[in-house]
Amino acid sequence: MTELDPLSIAVIRGRLEQIADEMDTVFERMAFSPVISDAWDRADGIYSPVDGSMIVQGNRGLPIFVGTMQYTVASVIAGASEVRQGDTFIVNDPFAGGTHIMDTKMVRPFFYRGELFAYLANTGHWPDLGGRVPGGFGAAATDCYQEGLRLPPVKLFSGDELNADIVAILQTNSRLPDDVLGDIDAQATALRAGETRLTELLDEYGPDQVRAVIDALRERSARQMRSYIAEIPDGTYSFVEEMDNDGITDEVLRIDARITVAGEELTIDFSHSSPPCQGPMNSVYAATVSSSIVAIKHLFPDIPINSGIFEPITFVIPDTVFLNAKPPRPVAGCAAETSQRIITAVMGALAEAAPDRVPAGSSATVNNLSIGGVREDGTPFVLYVFLGGGYGGHPAGDGLSNGCSLMSIGRVQSIETLEQRYPLRFRKYGLRDGSAGHGRHRGGFGVHFEFEFTAAEGQASLLGDQAKTAPVGRAGGTPGQPSSPWFRIGGEQVTLPMISKGENVSLRAGDIVCLRTPGGGGYGPAAERDPEAVATDLEHGYLDDETARRIYAHTA
Repeated sequence: MTELDPLSIAVIRGRLEQIADEMDTVFERMAFSPVISDAWDRADGIYSPVDGSMIVQGNRGLPIFVGTMQYTVASVIAGASEVRQGDTFIVNDPFAGGTHIMDTKMVRPFFYRGELFAYLANTGHWPDLGGRVPGGFGAAATDCYQEGLRLPPVKLFSGDELNADIVAILQTNSRLPDDVLGDIDAQATALRAGETRLTELLDEYGPDQVRAVIDALRERSARQMRSYIAEIPDGTYSFVEEMDNDGITDEVLRIDARITVAGEELTIDFSHSSPPCQGPMNSVYAATVSSSIVAIKHLFPDIPINSGIFEPITFVIPDTVFLNAKPPRPVAGCAAETSQRIITAVMGALAEAAPDRVPAGSSATVNNLSIGGVREDGTPFVLYVFLGGGYGGHPAGDGLSNGCSLMSIGRVQSIETLEQRYPLRFRKYGLRDGSAGHGRHRGGFGVHFEFEFTAAEGQASLLGDQAKTAPVGRAGGTPGQPSSPWFRIGGEQVTLPMISKGENVSLRAGDIVCLRTPGGGGYGPAAERDPEAVATDLEHGYLDDETARRIYAHTA
């Protein structure tokens, strides 16, 4: 048995994390798609050669991919008859350990001196892979076949030789064939960079010592997770989130999270949630599990990310609920919408058990907006953009304004990038007045994102949520404001029939798109807010005089 000392564990852990971080950096710098290069909608990691379980993921990778990519790697392992040096698989099938179809994964076996040591994998959001609407976010899709080209694990590279036939299929099925080729190069190069760095690490420390450290890190994370669970009083705790609708039928979707704590073990039961829905708000098993882990990680952020964090947690997600969808259910809203409401549902249940650890409700929608069309020069474009919103106030302070989505550390693409690449002109991008909930610690503010469309024509699709239910206040705080998107078509302001969802909205030059995201809920009674904090909010324009007097009894 290899002897380990604390210094070696720390150094090798740091090197493994740095390898994943470097893969992230290579990927984003080479990617053609702005949603990857500018918005960081991607992740890279290293996974077990036995079962695909996670060894490490980059610190800047999307948290939602923490759990999903290990299911993806497992699907590759299960389906591959043999693998060899230089092979690279591509897969975007949501039901093979994925999220939605646009999140495209590559998986590469890593060999050291002829022995399979690990798998390297990454995920990137490709802006378009076909489907009924540009960008793939069809709000009225009724099966997964309408959402785009779906790939099972197939070998894109065989011994580092690119399979041109698969590339041709991908490009032919995308409205952005050049971007597809550029993102393939970026994703594959990132995996090769990880291969080089991991080889250097094993040359320096040897495979036995690195394996021993990997095992020790997994055991430590599991032990640390168990110790935190043990601090939560035994019992069953529950919370229900209601999503606006499924995009087809205007009826709420219930995410019923019931958490049972028994000593060092925790069970999350979703079996009382709504049944599978007709529209695209279904979630797949891997995304539901990963979202739940992200929620728990919000409470215990110091636990290192690896497969050990999953060990003390049991999931009950039957296929009779919309959180464990099977083909051919549509799932476009899985990754960025349903996942976030899973997070807030789990956090809501934990708020009953550990109120001092859980903030008030946060913005839990990114308002997936895609617009497709053709420029004056005849070249196609597909804009995809997502937004942040306000976080909830918490026991230690106010919520963050314009925070990234709860399942992501992705950032909004810069206005300069959007105006340069797409036919639009911004009218306003700033904090959304009055969106934050009030309290001892107020919520953060959502954003007001408004632009004019400048091309001759285009088709817009919106897949969002949280327009009917606001982020909750806690401990006496008030709710934030819900999402409130609208369009101005031909001079007339229009709210979509499903409010937060709609597809193929015809745009002409001069039409306006406006997305207003939720503000976070307040924490604690507003009467207990520090008068100096109220005065500062007034000075910064976060409050008006009337609200300060009415809510906070503040006088100048």
